[in-house]
Amino acid sequence: MSRNTEMVLGILGGLLGFGGAFFALFIVSIDEAVSGSTEMWGLGTSAFLFSILGFAGAVIVKFKAKLGGWLMMISGDAILVSISLFGVVPALFLAAAGLMGVLRKEKVKTAVAA
Repeated sequence: MSRNTEMVLGILGGLLGFGGAFFALFIVSIDEAVSGSTEMWGLGTSAFLFSILGFAGAVIVKFKAKLGGWLMMISGDAILVSISLFGVVPALFLAAAGLMGVLRKEKVKTAVAA
């Protein structure tokens, strides 16, 4: 079955997750320069890593739909927790693609007897 929708949504979610992670890391670097605290670097880095996981899930969904779907759902949730507001849109894309990958049924071809 063609899983183009799941793959495109997953790739978009992963790319937007990269953007959100980079923006969050940019904000953290400005905060570090002003106040000297470095407490938020881990969350930006984890969002970056989970964006990579979501991107990988989007590629895997073409071959193993359930595994790719679960990877994208986990990635979307983790991005939302990591960078909260910056991760809402990527999380929605990844969660939708993940649910479609897990819940969508394969079409069964039936042979017509003549």
